[in-house]
Amino acid sequence: MPLAAAGMASFSGMNGNASESIPPDLILALRRAQRIVVFTGAGVSAESGIPTFRDALTGLWERFDAQDLATPEAFVHDPELVWGWYEWRRMLVQRTQPNSAHRAIAELARRVPQFTVVTQNVDDLHERAGSTGVLHLHGSLQTARCIACGTAHVFAVGIPDEPEGGRRLRPPLCARCGGLIRPGVVWFGESLPEDVLAGAFAAARACDLLLAIGTSGLVQPAARIPALARQAGARVVQVNPAPTALDDDCTWSLRGAAGVILPQLLASASMLPNAPVRGGQCAADQGRAGP
Repeated sequence: MPLAAAGMASFSGMNGNASESIPPDLILALRRAQRIVVFTGAGVSAESGIPTFRDALTGLWERFDAQDLATPEAFVHDPELVWGWYEWRRMLVQRTQPNSAHRAIAELARRVPQFTVVTQNVDDLHERAGSTGVLHLHGSLQTARCIACGTAHVFAVGIPDEPEGGRRLRPPLCARCGGLIRPGVVWFGESLPEDVLAGAFAAARACDLLLAIGTSGLVQPAARIPALARQAGARVVQVNPAPTALDDDCTWSLRGAAGVILPQLLASASMLPNAPVRGGQCAADQGRAGP
């Protein structure tokens, strides 16, 4: 189906007045939404300065591809290299602060009856911005477990103190069985946690509005989430600087940085504290057009 026939609208250059940039029917849909799912990818964290897997590695890691370090085989072959890389990444994340997109998502949750954040990111920036009950499809850098018996490992309090260029680091041993502790993330070749994925799919099928933010839509099975929402009758909003594989499933596609667009979108819908109502009641509200 052509994009125009599917009802998709694309808007770019979201740096001006929000009331002039964001379509009134999107503002109305956001105001009316009772069940919202926010689905985030690496682009949201990248705006806080966290490298993505597509970024070139530096220091000890510069001769490696990130995907070569994020596999069970890599950990078995060289656990000190892999654990050192993940502790270095955990340090970077803990030194980083949530950005305005993370904070806008947390604020939106306070104004919607049912709200679910589903993320492909392994950092804790959503939680640190105030979001709760986040579904981590790919696990979290802040968790770890025994590779042999699965017993959870508790990290010491504080930020890891790693050299900027990284280092090889022996993994801790399991207090229960003595096995090596591995990062609590989903590696390439591993399945996503079934309960988390089922929860994300169920939320997508039940929502009336889904926001896909900073995700390429290429990584399966997570990439099915916007399509499931659309197939169930929900409107889908994409926020991304460039076209993605999700374009065909979007009702609206807002081109630009999430940290700029999301606060503008919430302000336009008067969903930020003390947000001004721009231009009074919009025409779509006056007409009570259907979502």
